[in-house]
Amino acid sequence: MFSFFKNIDNKNHKPTYGVLKVLKYIGPGLLVTVGFIDPGNWASNIAAGSDFGFTLLWMVTMSTIMLIILQHNVAHLGIATGLCLSEAATMYTPPVLSRTILGSAMVASVSTSLAEILGGAIALQMLFGIPIPTGAILVVIFVGIMLYTNSYAFIEKIIIAFVSIIGLSFLYELSLVKIDWVQAGISWVVPSIPEGSIMIVMSVLGAVVMPHNLFLHSEVIQSRQWNLENEEVIKKQLDYEFVDTLVSMLIGWAINSAMIILAASTFHSNNVKVDELQQAQSMLGPLLGNHAGVVFAIALLFAGIASSITSAMAGGSIFAGLFGEPFDVKDNHSRIGIGISLLVALILIFIIGNPFKALIISQMVLSIQLPFTIFLQIYLTSSAKVMGKYANTKSTTWLMLLIGSIVTFLNVLLFISFFR
Repeated sequence: MFSFFKNIDNKNHKPTYGVLKVLKYIGPGLLVTVGFIDPGNWASNIAAGSDFGFTLLWMVTMSTIMLIILQHNVAHLGIATGLCLSEAATMYTPPVLSRTILGSAMVASVSTSLAEILGGAIALQMLFGIPIPTGAILVVIFVGIMLYTNSYAFIEKIIIAFVSIIGLSFLYELSLVKIDWVQAGISWVVPSIPEGSIMIVMSVLGAVVMPHNLFLHSEVIQSRQWNLENEEVIKKQLDYEFVDTLVSMLIGWAINSAMIILAASTFHSNNVKVDELQQAQSMLGPLLGNHAGVVFAIALLFAGIASSITSAMAGGSIFAGLFGEPFDVKDNHSRIGIGISLLVALILIFIIGNPFKALIISQMVLSIQLPFTIFLQIYLTSSAKVMGKYANTKSTTWLMLLIGSIVTFLNVLLFISFFR
C-alpha cells in the first residue's frame, strides 16, 4: 500500500510527485467523512459522553477501523473497474436483484437526507429561531443550488472547507474545558460496556457504516477516471487512495472523539443528562459561556448542510446506476436522483412532523437496508469477473464478511430495539 515511499532518492523524479501527488488524490475520502460526522452521529456521541463519560470512546476507535476497511474496499471497485457500486450492480447482477437492492438504496438515500436536512434545520432554529419546517426548506434550497449549479471539483472543495470548520469548532470547544487525557486515552482502546449503555453502543457501532457512503465513495473515486490511463496509474491510485481514506477517516475519528470528550467533560462531570441536540446547545452556554453554544450550532449547521449534499449526491449516483450510467449532474437521471433524495425527504419531514420520530424512522430504514449494500459490495469486490486481478484475496473476503456480519447483527439489534 505504501509503495509510493520507495525510490525516495531517485534524482530523475518528476516534480508532480511527492506531496503534490498525494494532494491530487485527497478528497473523495473527506466526502465520506461527512457521513461519519453527520447530525445522527452528533446525537449518539453527545448522549454517550453525557451519560457515560469517556467510557464509550472505544466505540469510535472500533467503528473507524471497520469504516476504513469497508470504504477502502469499495473505493478499489471504482479504481479497478471504472464503475461505481450501483453501475457494477446493474452490470454484474441479475436485473431483478440489482433493481431491488438499488431501489432499496434509493429509499435509504431519502432516509439519510431526511436526517441530514433535519440536522441543518435544527441548527438554524438554534441560531436564528427559524421554525424547523422553514429551516428544512432553506437547507434543501441551498443544497439543490449547490448540486445543480456546481461541478464535483468545486463541491469537493466546499466539503473540505466545511469539515475544516467543524473540526476547528470542536478544537475551540475543547479548549474551554478541563480534560482528563489519561482517562480518555485508556477509554479509546479499552472496551467497556457499562450497565444501561448497550443501546448507545448499538446506535454508534451499528449506524457508523451508512449505505449511501459506500455508493458515494466508489462514485467519486471512479469519476476522476485515472484508471483509464494505464496499469501503473491504477497501482499508484490504489496506494494513494488508501492514504486518502486513512487520513479522512482519522479526521472523522478525531471529530467524533471530540464530541464525546466535550460531552463527558461538560455534561457528565456536572451530572447533566443530555438526550437532544437542542438541549446540548442550550446547556453549553451556562456551563462554558454563550460563545460555546453558538459555535456548537454553527458546526452543526455545516455538518447538516455538508451531509445533505453528500446524501443527495449518493441518491443521484444510485439512480443513474439503475440505468447503467455514472453520476453526472448534467444528466437527467442523476438530476432526478438528487431531486428524489431531497424532495421526498422534505415531504416526509412535513408529514411526520415530530423531528425525533423522523430520526427514529430514518435510522430504522437504514438498519434494514445496510446489510444488502454491504454484501452486494463483498460479492462484487470478491469476483474475478468484476475486479480481474484486483479481486479480494480470500483473507480479505473473510475479513469483509466478518465486518459485514458484525454491522448487520448490530443493526438488527438496533432495529428490534425500536419496538421495545
